[in-house]
Amino acid sequence: MSYAPTLTSLRSRPMPDWFDEAKLGIFVHWGLYSVPGWAPASGEYGRLIRDEGWAAWFAKNPYAEWYQNSLRIEGSPTRRHHLQTYGPQFSYDEFVPMFNQAIAGWDPDEWADLFQRVGAGYVVLTSKHHDGFLLWPSRTPNPHKPGYVASRDLVGELAAAVRSRGLRMGIYYSGGLDWTFQPTPVRDVVDLLTTVPQGADYVGYADGHWRELIKLYRPSVLWNDIGYPAGTDLKELFADYYNLVPEGVVNDRWLQFRAARSRFFRNRLVRGVVSRLLAWGLSRSASPPARGHLDFRTPEYTSFRKIMIQKWEATRGIGYSFGYNQNEGPGQCISVEDLVHTFVDIVSKNGNLLLNVGPMADGTIPELQRERLLGLGQWLGVNGEAIFGTRPWVYAGARTREGMDVRFTQNGRALYAILLGTPEGARVIFESLLVDEGTAIHLLGEEAALDWQQEGESLRVTLPEGLPDSPAYTLRLAPPGAGMPGS
Repeated sequence: MSYAPTLTSLRSRPMPDWFDEAKLGIFVHWGLYSVPGWAPASGEYGRLIRDEGWAAWFAKNPYAEWYQNSLRIEGSPTRRHHLQTYGPQFSYDEFVPMFNQAIAGWDPDEWADLFQRVGAGYVVLTSKHHDGFLLWPSRTPNPHKPGYVASRDLVGELAAAVRSRGLRMGIYYSGGLDWTFQPTPVRDVVDLLTTVPQGADYVGYADGHWRELIKLYRPSVLWNDIGYPAGTDLKELFADYYNLVPEGVVNDRWLQFRAARSRFFRNRLVRGVVSRLLAWGLSRSASPPARGHLDFRTPEYTSFRKIMIQKWEATRGIGYSFGYNQNEGPGQCISVEDLVHTFVDIVSKNGNLLLNVGPMADGTIPELQRERLLGLGQWLGVNGEAIFGTRPWVYAGARTREGMDVRFTQNGRALYAILLGTPEGARVIFESLLVDEGTAIHLLGEEAALDWQQEGESLRVTLPEGLPDSPAYTLRLAPPGAGMPGS
């Protein structure tokens, strides 16, 4: 089917099955900021903004990929670190030769093997982050910084490696911020409305890049960030993309700030009100409402509270940062147990998880990150059938009589009840769960069927004795004839 550059045509396109079924993607933030690999471990995204406000977030930004912006903020922890480590004359651009030297020994097959082992269905790499540095040899060079590009085609090499293992390749591009065109520091959230480059030179530059990336690499995901210049016809870009990559998807971060240079947003009172409203909105919703065309929404470091009709994708780092941060230890990294619980909760509500890794400059994935990835992969090795290719059930979750949280998924063959933790006793009772008489209940990883009894509106299941600790256990109810009273 051919798509026209209209919202009606674009929105007539169904969600590709592969994205709905993949469930797990790997995000990779890698670039010049990986050389210093430093940010204060200030805390998680939403909590820091709610507790201290947006200005504190940007001044104490724990996202190491924002190093250049943080460096420009007088008195910031990153600026103090940079001056002490590199000296006042050392500019951010001097990380270019250091990064290019470091990547000489990078092996994309090592990453692809790891991501496949974990169970990921797709990978998304940062082709250009906010600093403007390119990870592919673009035919549209930067007019302000010649040679501001990686010495290897990192995008193309990783795409070939992951595709050779049956994974799909997606591309991230920072369309809303490019500090080589607009170097004004972002000190508050309202600055995001006024620092998106809007000139014709940047409109052509960003559009040329996206079209080049689409033509060269045929990405399965277009993952834009922050926003996009208002002078671009995105409907035309998306239609051309879908016509070239029929199973491609686009995210929701293409908001075009048409009032970006209005004096309205420079007024101190207005800035304060808008900042507080956005902070309040973050505390009330997983992500701001989206406009224009999109295939999926992208809440960051949070989740929705209920099953969503439209497909979505939660994204987060293993720690507080997306880019590599040498300050992150076990205390700043999500545990395997919490990672499994987060992932299961997302899937039960019709979401995917785009889990980020932040490699060092030479491409080494830090051991703490590898440990978390492999822990998730080990759990999926037993319980993957309750995740991959499933859909939400009538309800996302419940609690057992014993007080354990449960999440539900289903496919055409079974209903899955995922217990978030290790049951303490030899039984588990689901309140208000009705099961057909011919249902067989199995614990994934065990061959023998479990004994169960329907006691009024409650289901009692007898478990094997002495279950070892696990982040979660899954019961398969097949055929999926279960329901809740009144459902």
